Amino acid sequence: MPLFSYVKGSILWLDAHIFFNINSEQEDLIMSVSRDQFNTMFGRDPYSIPLDEFDMNQPELFQSNTQDAYFKRLREEAPIHYCKDSEHGPYWSVTRFKDIMEVENNPEVFSSEPSIALADPEEGFEIPMFIAMDEPKHGDQRRTVQGVVAPPSLAILEPVIRDRICEILDALPLNETFDWVDKVSIELTGQMLATLFDFPFEERRKLTYWSDVATAIPAPGELIESLDQRSEILLNECLPAFVELWNKRVNEPPKGDLISMLAHGKETRDMDPMEFMGNLILLIVGGNDTTRNSLTGGVTFLNENPDQYDKLRANPELIPKMIPEIIRYQTPLTLMRRTATRDTVLGGKNIKEGDKVAMWFLSGNRDPDAIDNPDAFIIDRKLPRQHLSFGFGIHRCMGNRLAEMQLRVTWEEILKRFEKVDVVGTPERAYSVLVRGFTKLPVQLRPIAK
Repeated sequence: MPLFSYVKGSILWLDAHIFFNINSEQEDLIMSVSRDQFNTMFGRDPYSIPLDEFDMNQPELFQSNTQDAYFKRLREEAPIHYCKDSEHGPYWSVTRFKDIMEVENNPEVFSSEPSIALADPEEGFEIPMFIAMDEPKHGDQRRTVQGVVAPPSLAILEPVIRDRICEILDALPLNETFDWVDKVSIELTGQMLATLFDFPFEERRKLTYWSDVATAIPAPGELIESLDQRSEILLNECLPAFVELWNKRVNEPPKGDLISMLAHGKETRDMDPMEFMGNLILLIVGGNDTTRNSLTGGVTFLNENPDQYDKLRANPELIPKMIPEIIRYQTPLTLMRRTATRDTVLGGKNIKEGDKVAMWFLSGNRDPDAIDNPDAFIIDRKLPRQHLSFGFGIHRCMGNRLAEMQLRVTWEEILKRFEKVDVVGTPERAYSVLVRGFTKLPVQLRPIAK
C-alpha cells in the first residue's frame, strides 16, 4: 500500500521526539534550569558525592569521558542504585554484568516498552519501533528485516565492503592531518547504510546526518538546538525521502533492501507513518553508531596503548580477536532502559511496578567480576566476546556480525597500507548519554616504508 495516503492524513501528528522522546515542556525545563539543580557530578570527585545524589544521566560525563570512576563506585557500593531525582524522573541504575544479564533474560518482568531511553514518550506522540516493543510484535517485525544481515547476505556484502574501504583508504592524504571520523568512519558507514536501504548513493551523507539529528540532545551550539529544529529536519527532509522510496518499492517485486522488506513484509506493510519513521530511525542509528564509533575508537585505543599496536603490527592475525575488544572497550550504546511490569526484587532491592531500570552496558563491560582486567585494552583476550555492547537475549543487536565484519575488513586493509594511524590531537566526543560516540579525531597516516 502506498504510504502517501497515510502521511497526508497523519503528517501533523508526527513529532520528531523519536529517540529520546522528550516533550516540549521538558525541553523548556531542561534549557532553563541550571544543571546544579539536578546534582551535577561533572568535575567532582565521585567519592565525595553522597550516593543518594548520584545521577548518571548526565551527558557531560560521557562527553568528557570521565564516567568510569562514577560507575566504579556504584559497582562497589550500590550496584542496584536508585536515583530519586533526574531530568527524566527517578530510575534504577544496574551496573554489574550479572545483574544486567538477569534483567535482559527476563523480558516479561522488565519490559522494553514504552521506551529504551530514560525519558518517557510524550503522550499522544509515541513513536513505535521494534527495539521498544515486547513479544510477539518485536519478534515479528525484527524477523521481517533480519535477513539483510543473515550469513548469506554478509557473504555477498564482504567483497563490496572491502572494495569500498580500499577506495576510502587509498584516497586519504599521507603525512598531513585530517579528521578520521569524517573521512573514514562516517564515509564507510554512510556507504553501508546506502547499500542496505538501496538509498541514492550520492546522497548517503544524509543518512548519517539524520541519524545524528535523531539522537542528539538539543543544546546551544550542538547539532540541534531545539526539538522544533529536530522535528523540522526529520519531517521535511527524512520522512518525505523515505516515503518516496516506500511508494516505489511497494509497486515493485520484493528485493533485498530494508525498505522493500518493510514494504512487503506481512508484519510491516501496513505500518502507519509513526511506526515507519520509528523503525527507519532505529535501523539507521543501528547501522551507523556501532561501526562508526568503533572504527574511531579502535584508532584511539591503539594509540593510547602502543604496546597493543606493536602487538597488532607484529601479528595481524589478532584482528578477529581485537574487533570484539574494541567494541567492548568502546561500548557504542551506553545503556538500555527497561520498565518493571510488576513488583520484583533485583540484587536485593525492591523494584516497583512501573519503575524505570537502566542497564548500563558501559559499566557492565568494566565489571572485574565478569571480565579479567576490564579497564585494560587487550587485543588478544582469551574470551573477547565476553561483553554487553550488543545487548543480550531477544534484543541482542541484529547487525552485530555486520558491524564486526566491517571493522575486521577495515583493519585488514589498514595494516596492508600504513605503519601507523597516528592520533595527533585530542578526540572530541558526542554530547550524549545514550550514544557513546566521537565527533572528531585528528590523525596522520604513516605509510609502510617500501
